[in-house]
Amino acid sequence: MDPAPVPVADAPPAEPAAARKARPIELSGSFRHEGQRLCYTEYGSGDRVVVLMHGIMFTRRMHAPLARRLARAGFRVVTLDLLGHGDSDRPTQSWRYSMPAFGEQAVALLDHLEIEDAVVGGTSLGANVALEVAVAAPSRVRGLVVEMPVLDNAIIAGLLTFAPLLFAARFLPATVRGVAWAAHLVPHGNQWVDVITDTLSQEPAPMAALLHGVLFGRVAPPKSIRGTITTPTLVIGHEGDPIHPFGDAGSLAEDLPDAEFVQARSPVELRFDPKRLSAAIRDFAFRRYPA
Repeated sequence: MDPAPVPVADAPPAEPAAARKARPIELSGSFRHEGQRLCYTEYGSGDRVVVLMHGIMFTRRMHAPLARRLARAGFRVVTLDLLGHGDSDRPTQSWRYSMPAFGEQAVALLDHLEIEDAVVGGTSLGANVALEVAVAAPSRVRGLVVEMPVLDNAIIAGLLTFAPLLFAARFLPATVRGVAWAAHLVPHGNQWVDVITDTLSQEPAPMAALLHGVLFGRVAPPKSIRGTITTPTLVIGHEGDPIHPFGDAGSLAEDLPDAEFVQARSPVELRFDPKRLSAAIRDFAFRRYPA
Protein backbone atom coordinates (compact mmCIF):
# COMPACT_ATOMS: atom_id res chain seq x y z
CA MET A 1 0.00 0.00 0.00
CA ASP A 2 1.35 3.42 -0.90
CA PRO A 3 2.03 5.71 2.06
CA ALA A 4 -0.50 8.45 2.64
CA PRO A 5 0.54 11.84 1.30
CA VAL A 6 1.79 14.33 3.84
CA PRO A 7 -0.83 17.08 4.34
CA VAL A 8 0.19 20.44 2.99
CA ALA A 9 -0.31 21.99 6.41
CA ASP A 10 2.42 19.76 7.86
CA ALA A 11 5.01 20.70 5.25
CA PRO A 12 7.78 23.11 6.28
CA PRO A 13 7.35 26.69 5.12
CA ALA A 14 8.95 27.56 1.81
CA GLU A 15 12.36 29.17 2.03
CA PRO A 16 12.04 32.92 1.47
CA ALA A 17 13.34 34.15 -1.87
CA ALA A 18 15.81 36.48 -0.13
CA ALA A 19 17.28 33.56 1.82
CA ARG A 20 17.63 31.47 -1.33
CA LYS A 21 19.38 34.36 -3.05
CA ALA A 22 21.80 34.77 -0.12
CA ARG A 23 22.77 31.09 -0.12
CA PRO A 24 26.37 30.54 -1.31
CA ILE A 25 26.66 28.97 -4.74
CA GLU A 26 27.44 25.27 -5.11
CA LEU A 27 29.16 24.03 -8.25
CA SER A 28 30.38 20.53 -9.11
CA GLY A 29 33.28 19.86 -11.43
CA SER A 30 35.94 17.37 -12.37
CA PHE A 31 39.50 17.21 -13.67
CA ARG A 32 41.97 14.55 -14.72
CA HIS A 33 45.07 13.58 -12.79
CA GLU A 34 47.41 10.88 -14.06
CA GLY A 35 44.70 9.73 -16.45
CA GLN A 36 42.02 9.41 -13.77
CA ARG A 37 38.92 11.58 -13.35
CA LEU A 38 38.50 13.23 -9.96
CA CYS A 39 35.30 15.02 -8.92
CA TYR A 40 34.75 17.88 -6.52
CA THR A 41 32.17 20.41 -5.35
CA GLU A 42 32.78 24.09 -4.63
CA TYR A 43 30.76 26.00 -2.06
CA GLY A 44 30.87 29.79 -1.90
CA SER A 45 33.59 31.97 -3.35
CA GLY A 46 36.47 34.23 -2.40
CA ASP A 47 40.17 34.15 -1.65
CA ARG A 48 39.94 32.28 1.65
CA VAL A 49 39.90 28.63 0.64
CA VAL A 50 39.28 25.44 2.63
CA VAL A 51 39.68 21.96 1.11
CA LEU A 52 37.91 19.06 2.86
CA MET A 53 38.47 15.33 2.30
CA HIS A 54 36.35 12.38 3.40
CA GLY A 55 36.94 9.14 5.28
CA ILE A 56 37.70 5.80 3.66
CA MET A 57 34.85 4.51 1.46
CA PHE A 58 32.86 7.67 2.17
CA THR A 59 32.34 10.46 -0.36
CA ARG A 60 32.63 14.23 -0.49
CA ARG A 61 28.96 14.39 0.45
CA MET A 62 29.89 13.73 4.11
CA HIS A 63 31.40 17.22 4.38
CA ALA A 64 28.57 19.09 2.63
CA PRO A 65 26.99 20.47 5.86
CA LEU A 66 30.33 21.75 7.17
CA ALA A 67 31.19 23.16 3.74
CA ARG A 68 27.92 25.08 3.64
CA ARG A 69 28.47 26.50 7.11
CA LEU A 70 31.98 27.64 6.22
CA ALA A 71 30.76 29.08 2.90
CA ARG A 72 28.14 31.11 4.73
CA ALA A 73 30.95 32.46 6.92
CA GLY A 74 32.72 33.73 3.80
CA PHE A 75 35.01 30.87 2.74
CA ARG A 76 35.36 29.17 -0.61
CA VAL A 77 35.17 25.48 0.30
CA VAL A 78 36.07 22.59 -1.99
CA THR A 79 35.18 18.99 -1.17
CA LEU A 80 37.04 16.31 -3.13
CA ASP A 81 36.21 12.70 -3.97
CA LEU A 82 39.59 10.99 -3.78
CA LEU A 83 40.35 8.24 -6.29
CA GLY A 84 38.18 5.18 -5.68
CA HIS A 85 35.46 7.17 -3.93
CA GLY A 86 32.19 8.83 -4.85
CA ASP A 87 31.95 10.08 -8.42
CA SER A 88 35.69 9.86 -9.08
CA ASP A 89 37.14 7.02 -11.12
CA ARG A 90 37.56 3.68 -9.39
CA PRO A 91 40.43 1.77 -10.98
CA THR A 92 41.04 -1.83 -10.02
CA GLN A 93 44.84 -1.65 -9.59
CA SER A 94 45.83 -1.52 -5.92
CA TRP A 95 49.07 0.35 -6.67
CA ARG A 96 47.04 3.42 -7.58
CA TYR A 97 45.83 3.79 -3.99
CA SER A 98 48.05 5.19 -1.25
CA MET A 99 48.13 8.08 1.17
CA PRO A 100 50.92 9.89 -0.71
CA ALA A 101 48.99 9.41 -3.97
CA PHE A 102 45.86 10.86 -2.37
CA GLY A 103 47.96 13.81 -1.18
CA GLU A 104 49.13 14.38 -4.76
CA GLN A 105 45.48 14.40 -5.86
CA ALA A 106 44.68 17.16 -3.37
CA VAL A 107 47.60 19.24 -4.67
CA ALA A 108 46.40 18.57 -8.23
CA LEU A 109 42.99 19.93 -7.22
CA LEU A 110 44.64 23.18 -6.08
CA ASP A 111 46.51 23.33 -9.38
CA HIS A 112 43.35 22.71 -11.38
CA LEU A 113 41.46 25.46 -9.57
CA GLU A 114 44.50 27.77 -9.67
CA ILE A 115 44.50 28.08 -5.89
CA GLU A 116 47.88 29.13 -4.52
CA ASP A 117 47.30 27.80 -1.01
CA ALA A 118 44.47 26.74 1.26
CA VAL A 119 43.49 25.40 4.64
CA VAL A 120 43.46 21.64 4.02
CA GLY A 121 41.54 19.26 6.21
CA GLY A 122 39.76 15.96 6.45
CA THR A 123 38.33 13.20 8.56
CA SER A 124 39.98 9.82 9.22
CA LEU A 125 41.57 8.89 5.87
CA GLY A 126 41.08 12.52 4.82
CA ALA A 127 42.93 13.67 7.94
CA ASN A 128 45.93 11.50 7.06
CA VAL A 129 45.83 12.77 3.48
CA ALA A 130 45.91 16.35 4.76
CA LEU A 131 49.13 15.48 6.62
CA GLU A 132 50.57 14.06 3.40
CA VAL A 133 49.78 17.33 1.60
CA ALA A 134 51.63 19.27 4.29
CA VAL A 135 54.66 17.01 3.84
CA ALA A 136 54.66 17.02 0.04
CA ALA A 137 53.73 20.66 -0.60
CA PRO A 138 54.04 22.73 2.60
CA SER A 139 53.92 26.01 0.68
CA ARG A 140 50.41 25.14 -0.52
CA VAL A 141 48.97 24.69 2.97
CA ARG A 142 48.02 27.63 5.19
CA GLY A 143 46.66 25.39 7.91
CA LEU A 144 45.56 21.82 8.62
CA VAL A 145 42.30 20.59 10.11
CA VAL A 146 42.86 17.00 11.20
CA GLU A 147 39.80 15.21 12.59
CA MET A 148 40.14 11.63 13.82
CA PRO A 149 43.64 10.84 12.49
CA VAL A 150 44.56 7.17 12.07
CA LEU A 151 48.08 6.53 13.36
CA ASP A 152 50.03 3.86 15.21
CA ASN A 153 47.43 3.03 17.89
CA ALA A 154 44.77 2.28 15.28
CA ILE A 155 46.61 -0.32 13.21
CA ILE A 156 45.19 -3.46 14.86
CA ALA A 157 41.61 -2.15 15.03
CA GLY A 158 41.86 -0.98 11.44
CA LEU A 159 42.99 -4.40 10.24
CA LEU A 160 40.24 -6.15 12.21
CA THR A 161 37.65 -3.81 10.70
CA PHE A 162 38.73 -3.61 7.09
CA ALA A 163 40.47 -6.96 6.44
CA PRO A 164 37.09 -8.80 6.41
CA LEU A 165 35.81 -6.25 3.89
CA LEU A 166 38.87 -6.85 1.74
CA PHE A 167 38.32 -10.62 1.99
CA ALA A 168 34.66 -10.23 1.00
CA ALA A 169 35.52 -8.00 -1.95
CA ARG A 170 38.19 -10.43 -3.20
CA PHE A 171 36.55 -13.79 -2.56
CA LEU A 172 32.84 -13.13 -1.95
CA PRO A 173 32.05 -10.38 -4.47
CA ALA A 174 28.35 -11.29 -4.55
CA THR A 175 28.02 -10.07 -0.95
CA VAL A 176 29.40 -6.64 -1.88
CA ARG A 177 27.08 -6.42 -4.88
CA GLY A 178 24.16 -7.52 -2.70
CA VAL A 179 24.81 -4.78 -0.15
CA ALA A 180 25.10 -2.22 -2.96
CA TRP A 181 21.83 -3.44 -4.47
CA ALA A 182 20.06 -3.10 -1.10
CA ALA A 183 21.52 0.40 -0.61
CA HIS A 184 20.09 1.50 -3.96
CA LEU A 185 16.61 0.57 -2.70
CA VAL A 186 16.80 3.02 0.20
CA PRO A 187 14.95 6.29 -0.50
CA HIS A 188 17.32 9.22 -0.90
CA GLY A 189 16.90 12.80 0.26
CA ASN A 190 18.26 12.75 3.82
CA GLN A 191 21.86 13.95 4.21
CA TRP A 192 23.11 11.14 6.41
CA VAL A 193 21.03 8.38 4.84
CA ASP A 194 22.58 9.41 1.52
CA VAL A 195 26.08 9.38 3.03
CA ILE A 196 25.60 5.83 4.34
CA THR A 197 24.06 4.52 1.12
CA ASP A 198 26.90 6.13 -0.85
CA THR A 199 29.36 4.25 1.34
CA LEU A 200 27.57 0.94 0.89
CA SER A 201 27.34 1.30 -2.89
CA GLN A 202 30.62 -0.39 -3.80
CA GLU A 203 31.89 -2.53 -6.65
CA PRO A 204 34.00 -5.50 -5.49
CA ALA A 205 37.14 -5.06 -7.61
CA PRO A 206 37.74 -1.32 -7.00
CA MET A 207 36.85 -1.74 -3.32
CA ALA A 208 39.36 -4.55 -2.94
CA ALA A 209 42.06 -2.53 -4.71
CA LEU A 210 41.38 0.51 -2.53
CA LEU A 211 41.49 -1.43 0.74
CA HIS A 212 44.59 -3.38 -0.31
CA GLY A 213 46.45 -0.20 -1.25
CA VAL A 214 45.52 1.63 1.94
CA LEU A 215 45.91 -1.22 4.43
CA PHE A 216 49.28 -2.40 3.17
CA GLY A 217 50.82 0.94 2.31
CA ARG A 218 51.97 3.94 4.30
CA VAL A 219 49.14 4.83 6.66
CA ALA A 220 50.44 8.29 7.52
CA PRO A 221 53.70 10.24 7.62
CA PRO A 222 55.87 8.53 10.24
CA LYS A 223 56.56 10.18 13.57
CA SER A 224 60.00 11.35 12.49
CA ILE A 225 58.45 13.26 9.60
CA ARG A 226 55.39 14.50 11.49
CA GLY A 227 57.70 16.43 13.79
CA THR A 228 58.90 18.49 10.83
CA ILE A 229 55.41 19.67 9.83
CA THR A 230 55.40 23.33 10.88
CA THR A 231 51.99 24.16 9.38
CA PRO A 232 49.55 25.43 12.03
CA THR A 233 47.18 22.56 12.76
CA LEU A 234 43.85 22.06 14.46
CA VAL A 235 43.61 18.46 15.74
CA ILE A 236 40.19 17.08 16.70
CA GLY A 237 39.99 13.80 18.60
CA HIS A 238 37.55 11.86 20.73
CA GLU A 239 37.40 8.88 23.06
CA GLY A 240 35.69 5.54 22.66
CA ASP A 241 36.59 4.71 19.04
CA PRO A 242 39.33 2.08 18.50
CA ILE A 243 39.73 2.94 14.80
CA HIS A 244 40.39 6.59 15.68
CA PRO A 245 41.99 6.33 19.12
CA PHE A 246 42.12 9.38 21.33
CA GLY A 247 45.79 8.60 21.85
CA ASP A 248 46.53 9.03 18.14
CA ALA A 249 44.98 12.48 18.07
CA GLY A 250 46.73 13.47 21.29
CA SER A 251 50.14 12.20 20.20
CA LEU A 252 49.77 13.93 16.83
CA ALA A 253 49.08 17.23 18.58
CA GLU A 254 52.24 16.65 20.63
CA ASP A 255 54.30 15.72 17.56
CA LEU A 256 53.44 18.85 15.60
CA PRO A 257 55.34 22.01 16.50
CA ASP A 258 52.32 24.31 15.99
CA ALA A 259 49.15 22.43 16.92
CA GLU A 260 46.07 23.08 18.99
CA PHE A 261 43.84 20.30 20.23
CA VAL A 262 40.05 20.17 20.57
CA GLN A 263 38.37 17.17 22.16
CA ALA A 264 35.08 16.15 20.56
CA ARG A 265 32.38 14.80 22.81
CA SER A 266 31.77 11.85 20.47
CA PRO A 267 32.76 10.57 17.01
CA VAL A 268 29.59 12.07 15.54
CA GLU A 269 29.52 15.45 17.26
CA LEU A 270 30.59 17.33 14.14
CA ARG A 271 27.86 15.55 12.16
CA PHE A 272 24.87 15.70 14.52
CA ASP A 273 25.64 18.50 16.99
CA PRO A 274 28.01 20.59 14.89
CA LYS A 275 27.78 24.06 16.41
CA ARG A 276 30.82 23.90 18.74
CA LEU A 277 33.26 22.10 16.45
CA SER A 278 32.14 24.00 13.35
CA ALA A 279 32.85 27.24 15.18
CA ALA A 280 36.29 25.97 16.20
CA ILE A 281 37.11 25.06 12.58
CA ARG A 282 35.75 28.37 11.29
CA ASP A 283 37.72 30.41 13.81
CA PHE A 284 40.90 28.44 13.10
CA ALA A 285 40.48 29.00 9.36
CA PHE A 286 39.92 32.73 9.89
CA ARG A 287 43.18 32.92 11.84
CA ARG A 288 44.99 31.40 8.86
CA TYR A 289 43.78 34.33 6.72
CA PRO A 290 44.60 37.42 8.79
CA ALA A 291 43.19 40.69 7.47
